[in-house]
Amino acid sequence: MSPRELLHRSLWLAPLALSLVFVLGVLAWVRANEADEQEQQRQTLISDALSTEAQLRDRIADEQRHLRQLAEDLVGQAPGEAALAAQAELNGGLRRLWQSVTWLDARNRVLAEVSGRGDDGRLDDGLSLHLTAPVGNEGTLVVRYPPALLLKRGVPWWLARKYDVQLVDSADQVIASSTESPLRAAQAPRPSYRVALTGPLRASPLTQEALTDAALELTVRDPVANGVRPLAWVLVAGFLPLIAVASWLLRRQMRQLQRAEVAGRTEAAWRRAMEDSALVALRARDFDGRLLYVNRTFCDMVGLPAERLVGLLPPMPYWPPDAFEEMSARNRRNLAGQAPREGYEARWQHSSGRMVDVMVFESPLVDAAGRQIGWMGSIIDITGAKRLEERERRQVETLAHNARLTMLGEVASTLAHELNQPLTAIASYGAGISNSLAKLGVQDELVLGALQRLGQQAAHAGRIVARIREFLTRREPRHEPCDLNEVIRAALDLLRREAQQREITLELALSPHVPSVLADAVLIEQVVINLVRNAADALLARDRDQGGRRIAVSSHLAGDFVRIDVRDNGPGLAGRRIEQLCAPFYSTKSDGMGMGLAICRSIVEAHQGVLDASEAAGGGALFSFSLPLNREHHRESVHA
Repeated sequence: MSPRELLHRSLWLAPLALSLVFVLGVLAWVRANEADEQEQQRQTLISDALSTEAQLRDRIADEQRHLRQLAEDLVGQAPGEAALAAQAELNGGLRRLWQSVTWLDARNRVLAEVSGRGDDGRLDDGLSLHLTAPVGNEGTLVVRYPPALLLKRGVPWWLARKYDVQLVDSADQVIASSTESPLRAAQAPRPSYRVALTGPLRASPLTQEALTDAALELTVRDPVANGVRPLAWVLVAGFLPLIAVASWLLRRQMRQLQRAEVAGRTEAAWRRAMEDSALVALRARDFDGRLLYVNRTFCDMVGLPAERLVGLLPPMPYWPPDAFEEMSARNRRNLAGQAPREGYEARWQHSSGRMVDVMVFESPLVDAAGRQIGWMGSIIDITGAKRLEERERRQVETLAHNARLTMLGEVASTLAHELNQPLTAIASYGAGISNSLAKLGVQDELVLGALQRLGQQAAHAGRIVARIREFLTRREPRHEPCDLNEVIRAALDLLRREAQQREITLELALSPHVPSVLADAVLIEQVVINLVRNAADALLARDRDQGGRRIAVSSHLAGDFVRIDVRDNGPGLAGRRIEQLCAPFYSTKSDGMGMGLAICRSIVEAHQGVLDASEAAGGGALFSFSLPLNREHHRESVHA
């Protein structure tokens, strides 16, 4: 049995264990409380003992002062009981504390003595203490007072009710006590505290011997009980059996719950396994559209865990951001019970961003009582089927495009064949006119120059037609050494007049270090012409007041390649890439056929080069193509 299972089965002991901990805590608290009370009682006892000692010492000092006053009043009077009894201080002392007053001469012989009378609680028998005061040089006054009366008169009543107050000597003999039965050592010990008495306590008036070992002792009458109180034991004794019985009943109930839980988990596991193994995604919603349940297939379909989905209200995280209105309207329709019975198609967004095409079937969600509590949706992923349909559609379109390209190639081949004869005739007629004018002696240079250029253009057109025909008949281009700078200049000479009419400035930046390359000059010239014309067409959308229209053509070495750049300051590519621009039949012009850049790319790749397009720095478009160098010629140039 694993520790986790053992812990789970022993949970019923938790209340009993907690109860034991609680009981031990209560007992410890009671014990600590008693200790605190005892310590507090001890501190109070010490404080009261010190206070009582100070009060008694003050009382004795006060009586000593009255005695000295009496002695001063007797100076100069004849010794006798009448003179002594006539003193007010004597009568006050007898009422307070004094038991008797004796007037002794210098030889300690009794000259007069006055004793107190009456039953006022004074102790005439037992140990007495004395106070003395000199009467000038004529004798001494001795006052005898009982220590028990000192305790009775000097200790406050509330302190006498709380403590037993005693005067004891060094032999633990009780000199005086505030109670009739003094505490003895044989009795049960109670908290007490002794404090030494200091002051004019005299045991003998003749020897002036002082009770230096006398002490004041306070004993608590009702001490704090030592040990746990009986009520706590009674409560503990009744509490623990009740907790034991409750724990046994809890253990019995937990076993029943465990059996029911195991059965429920088994059934839930079977149901979950069946739902998660299904290829159909399932979701349950209430009438507000809140997700109540989703299976694993649904989570995999939208890329979100069930914890994040359950409890969500529309809009859902798998709705495409650009279709919220449409999805919200459809959701309201479905929650109103108007979902198509044959299902409906929807487009969801996976958490990774890819789109998922689904087929959704909605049905009522019914509880155990037969009441409808929401809607149950079954969702099928039809993304693969949609992709297959799209692939088949594209294949049909590709076949149609290929058929159109084949037809276009046949038309171009026929057109090239048919154009050879008119071009040859134009060249022949031009040559004949030139010969005739020469025989007639016409020396008009303007006419002769025009006829010469007519022949050159006709011959050039014938070469272009022948190259296109050879290209369309799948013949390899004629790779001959040619100067690319000359090819670029010739191409721009043909377009210069057209550029002037459109108010476009043609700029050349040709590197003089560009070596010759193996290429078909006519086809490369067609590429340059096509790129420049496309740039000129793009510049028509630019206002003349925005800085003029410019097309810059440059050439330079780039490693083992010669690169030709055609840059304009037009509107740019608008995010389009070279693959889209070179697609067959794709054109940004309303009257374009969409074949110019496609043919240019084919020509460049036939020369083992690369055609590229990007946004130009500062605005506009940059079309460039690279052609490999003539390696042998390049090597010879490097060695030279």
